[in-house]
Amino acid sequence: MHGLQIIYEDNHLIAVNKPNGVLVHADETGDKTLIDQVKLYIKWKYEKPGDVFLGSFHRLDRPASGVVVFARTTKALTRMNKLIQERKVEKKYYAVTEDRPKEIEQTLVHYLIKDKAKNKSKVHKSQRSGTKRSELSYKLDAYLENHSLLKVNLVTGRSHQIRAQLKKINAPICGDLKYGATEKLKYYSIALHCTEMNFIHPVKKEPVSIKCMPPDFHPWTLFF
Repeated sequence: MHGLQIIYEDNHLIAVNKPNGVLVHADETGDKTLIDQVKLYIKWKYEKPGDVFLGSFHRLDRPASGVVVFARTTKALTRMNKLIQERKVEKKYYAVTEDRPKEIEQTLVHYLIKDKAKNKSKVHKSQRSGTKRSELSYKLDAYLENHSLLKVNLVTGRSHQIRAQLKKINAPICGDLKYGATEKLKYYSIALHCTEMNFIHPVKKEPVSIKCMPPDFHPWTLFF
């Protein structure tokens, strides 16, 4: 139904493997969003009349792919927002970068500020007015044909954070022309994939681990 890949579903939460190029939230383009598609799916599956509630508590950039989780109830939304604020939601990513970073494993701390006009984040090494502290750690998992596969653990969730911080260490993500990549990928995509989210269920209070594999086109097919 609707071409969605549902990877987790219960009465409180629903998770999807978002394809590259699909918007999560509405923007000025007016293009159809993932939220619209998931609402249609719920309406169809459960034969719900009227509007379907679906709450969003995290983002994934349009050209990226991977795990996106939505709340199906207001209770779940409130509690998931609290978990996000308290940094109790673990997000793991794969990124394929052009060339390889200097360090095999590293924790990056920068200060980011968003240029809304350009829809781009600028990275500073030290705190300045308007910047937000941004932290991630990465580990080089494989290197093949001038491409690096990095496992990235996101600590803070700033706009374009992984993209901007990897560019700062001269390891731009494949396909990410906005942040210095030279290689263009199909579907206007970038090789950034949210592969896993772990948290304690907001209602059931049980550990939840939601995973999905990266897409099956270049450069992912070098490694998977």
